[in-house]
Amino acid sequence: MRPEPPHRTRTIATSRLLSSSPATFSGYICLFTGEMLRGYLSEFKPFTVLHRARTAALLFFLFGFSYLILYRAIDTCQIRLPDYLVSSTDMFSSALSFNSLSDSDDTSLEAVLKAASMQDNTVILTTLNEAWADPNNSILDLFLTSFRLGYHTSRLLNHLVIITLDQKAFASCRRVHTHCFALTTEGVDFSQEAYFMTPDYLKMMWRRIDFLRSVLEMGYNFLFTDADVMWFRDPFPHFYPDADFQIACDHYSGNSTDVSSNIPNGGFNFVRSNIRSIDFYKYWYTSRELYPNMHDQDVLNKIKFDPILTDLNLNLRFLDTTYFGGFCEPSKDMEKVCTMHANCCVGLENKVHDLKIMLQDWKNFMALPSSMKSSSSPTWSPPKNCRYDHI
Repeated sequence: MRPEPPHRTRTIATSRLLSSSPATFSGYICLFTGEMLRGYLSEFKPFTVLHRARTAALLFFLFGFSYLILYRAIDTCQIRLPDYLVSSTDMFSSALSFNSLSDSDDTSLEAVLKAASMQDNTVILTTLNEAWADPNNSILDLFLTSFRLGYHTSRLLNHLVIITLDQKAFASCRRVHTHCFALTTEGVDFSQEAYFMTPDYLKMMWRRIDFLRSVLEMGYNFLFTDADVMWFRDPFPHFYPDADFQIACDHYSGNSTDVSSNIPNGGFNFVRSNIRSIDFYKYWYTSRELYPNMHDQDVLNKIKFDPILTDLNLNLRFLDTTYFGGFCEPSKDMEKVCTMHANCCVGLENKVHDLKIMLQDWKNFMALPSSMKSSSSPTWSPPKNCRYDHI
């Protein structure tokens, strides 16, 4: 019987291989490749340069074709090659894709707080809704600008977490800041401006208290700041080292322990995480039921006299308006001021208007020569739309 010519043998082998089942297909790969190599190498007669060029091209084609067959078998049978056989480019691409997915998905509160925290587990927190993030009238822009204009305050942005109360606020935060967390409340829309003492305003304030309690329970100290607080200096050196809970004031009596005369403002406070502060926040939150239709700040003014605060052994301190002022009671010394709050002011547009004036005052002060900063005793411009006296 006459044997089949070499090219006929290769054709039959190829047709059988391509029409076989996936398992059989992958099993034939090595046999097929070896047979083709033997066939072509038996015909290799390098007598001329032309023959050598043809042979090189043929071998290149052969190995390329074999690679495609091997790739098809692996893809069909879902065979996983060992890591050392995967190219470094493919491995890097896979790792990059995985890490990117993890970063985008890992927006849990724990992950965000951990990324922003200082060495002692302290974070700076603020809340933001759509109305305050509106680029046409943005409290958020002014807030972040104050950090950048302040004296050694820009670095503190690395520890700031913006707690957003709706989807558009979260998107606005992600465009301009690194640490953003989406806090949603089922059945409540916090996206619009919540006017002072309206039902939505009260819900927002009490949701904030409950959230801050959860941050303490996770073991984080926090400095909470409203977004209408302008940051001009690092406030941390001016906090009391032994206080559990310390809070800024609409009016400061001159005594940091004076519970009767100091009028606290919940828009700026520094709290250390411990059993005393956690129990205090629980009590503060539940006290809303004893004083319905009152916001957190007024309720605090009520419960600050309660014996339970003594039972908790809570170290409560009030912050001096020399360092932590506002429209209610502005800091009188621009060489000492750390923050200024747009308190005693109702309405987003009013706040934005007068905060812009305040930022310009600060720019003018920082532009002065060092000798003039102390000798000229610069002061804040009177607010146009807001007023200093307590509302």
